[in-house]
Amino acid sequence: MSKKIRRRDFIRSTAAAGLVLSSPKAFKGGAPAVLIQGVKPAVISSANGNHFKNGGNETCVQKAFRLMTAGTDVLDALIEGVNILELDPEEDSVGYGGLPNAEGVVQLDSSCMHGPKKRAGAVAALEGVRTPSRVAKAVMENTDHHLLVGHGAQQFARDMGFTIEDDLNTKHSRELWLEWKRRTDPSHYLDPKSRAELWRREGLKMIREGLIREEHFYGTINCDGVNSKGEICGVTTTSGLSWKIPGRVGDSPILGAGLYVDGAVGAAGSTGRGEANLYNLCSFLIVEEMRRGAHPKDAGMEALRRIKANTIEKRLLNSRGLPNFGINFYVLNARGEHAGVSMYEGAKYAVCTDAGPQTLPCEALLQGKPD
Repeated sequence: MSKKIRRRDFIRSTAAAGLVLSSPKAFKGGAPAVLIQGVKPAVISSANGNHFKNGGNETCVQKAFRLMTAGTDVLDALIEGVNILELDPEEDSVGYGGLPNAEGVVQLDSSCMHGPKKRAGAVAALEGVRTPSRVAKAVMENTDHHLLVGHGAQQFARDMGFTIEDDLNTKHSRELWLEWKRRTDPSHYLDPKSRAELWRREGLKMIREGLIREEHFYGTINCDGVNSKGEICGVTTTSGLSWKIPGRVGDSPILGAGLYVDGAVGAAGSTGRGEANLYNLCSFLIVEEMRRGAHPKDAGMEALRRIKANTIEKRLLNSRGLPNFGINFYVLNARGEHAGVSMYEGAKYAVCTDAGPQTLPCEALLQGKPD
């Protein structure tokens, strides 16, 4: 006759078995991630987050995931990841060597949000600091404010002990700016409307000629993560639109646009045309869609549909009457489910889980590409 098992012992044994069965394989180079309540630890980012930079042996998402699963605070891990790009002189979409504004000055934007602490910080039009993501975190930790800009942001960074440099251009970024100036100077004193169109047209022409990658014309990295405890954080950092009007601030440092995190729901961030994202506050919209039960992909698609519906100016439409620009969203929920979505085909996003880093295709709302 078999021995009776007490209810308490049964519960203990099945709970332990559940942890074993749900535990993923150990991540190469890091501690194994233990799942709690069905959470699958993950770090996602724009595609440049899975590129090796500056001779390093880890990509942004790899480093962030390794640190996060070893016990580092999620936001600290994500910022360590994006620092790889911010400090890389060959990465001309963020940080040091980011493509400058119309006057040849590198102005940087960044924001960060900490889900568990329900705190946020951001900087915009910051000059002279290679790692604006760290300054954004300092704003979050040391002030009662969410956003510092321009000279005030730089003075704050100086007060906090950050190194201030006179010029964040590299030889490469300055050469590209000089090429753009050469093309636009013959008509430099057009009326403002014509000048803005000329700036845009020459920038797009340089993309077609292979001088600039399309994603670097706008230039950004968003990186979000959730650990095994379900703690969610996010960071976005950028050098902004290439050759922008000095002082222009895009979506990246604006909470609810370039980044939004709700610690109970998930995170979303963006790259691409910042003005379209700002008008629609899409990252907030995406998180709210997930709050109502939408999968990350479906939530992201709703934001793209909103942008499409609200893009009616002729100058922003292609020959098919569709938005003539790209925009991407990177979406992560509290269970570790993720998605990348884009206005047009061809975009990709990066993810790192216990299975290692991958670059995956984004789900597109529209076929083809902008004109």
